[in-house]
Amino acid sequence: MPSARVTTTDHRRAPKPHTHRHAAATACKEETGPLNPALLRTFVEVYRTGSFGKAAQRLRISQPAVTQQIRMLEERVGVPLFVRHATGSRPTPAAESLARDAEGAVDALDFVLQRYFGTDGPARPLRLGAPSDLIGERILPALADMLGDGLQLRTTLALSDVLLPQLAAGELDVIVVRVRPRLTGVTALPLYDEECSLVASPELARTLRPELVAGGAPEVLAERPLVAYAESAPLIDHYWWSVFHRPAPGAPDVVVPDHRAVLAALRASIGIAVVPTYLCADDFARGTLVPLLAPEIPPITTMYLATREGDAVSRPQVAAAQSRLLACGRGWN
Repeated sequence: MPSARVTTTDHRRAPKPHTHRHAAATACKEETGPLNPALLRTFVEVYRTGSFGKAAQRLRISQPAVTQQIRMLEERVGVPLFVRHATGSRPTPAAESLARDAEGAVDALDFVLQRYFGTDGPARPLRLGAPSDLIGERILPALADMLGDGLQLRTTLALSDVLLPQLAAGELDVIVVRVRPRLTGVTALPLYDEECSLVASPELARTLRPELVAGGAPEVLAERPLVAYAESAPLIDHYWWSVFHRPAPGAPDVVVPDHRAVLAALRASIGIAVVPTYLCADDFARGTLVPLLAPEIPPITTMYLATREGDAVSRPQVAAAQSRLLACGRGWN
């Protein structure tokens, strides 16, 4: 088994069969002859993009060809797979079941075909960008199996405003960002929702809590230094709008482009910050940091997984990494 190589530039009882899955499986058994795997690849692209047109672009075939292949697959499984509407296509429950079984198999087959039978030599390293805390805490663990199977990975640690132009320019293959990408030629899928907390050291919290309990939280907090991971302080601004329904008090006093460094600053009682809650779990357990407020609905930000249009087809390892991260992201919060 080849060893992984990673470099960094400075993330009971068996249930009864699902009705739609059972119907699809039964219908398939009634057909004869092998199924063309290309139909499943087309199905997966329509499912992922939510559009026959976008799937056609990624597969580099015509939209009528996509429509024909989906109809052939629907005839084979015996049930509708997509409901067409004005802005795209919505998967039916049968399509959801088929996608759960087919996505990983299609990606794995593409990876093998590219790696062992591709015409342009061995697959190049996967180039992935994300904020440093996400690379270390979530992305590398999620890709551990692929790395163990020989995936070569090159990572870039940076914020969204740096990563997005690099993706669009072809310098990166996959990025994870805390803003919704709106660039031509870039496809973005929601990865997971990240809960945020307003945090400080216990010592600083003790000086603030009497005033916070008395009311006037925004005014009280505005008097304390703000620590942020970016000059624009997007998490702080999002928290203020979500909880206080007003903009943040101003520019941050300290900017450190790594949430783990932000936490170190908070432990030293330098100021207050809004940080992803999952990064604070150990500090909360040890009592080295505490949340200052407990809003009834904690603010969340949506993380996005972005690739260039078509790469998930032409680069099987991009598709495999995308699939793995999306699967893991369903369990993150």
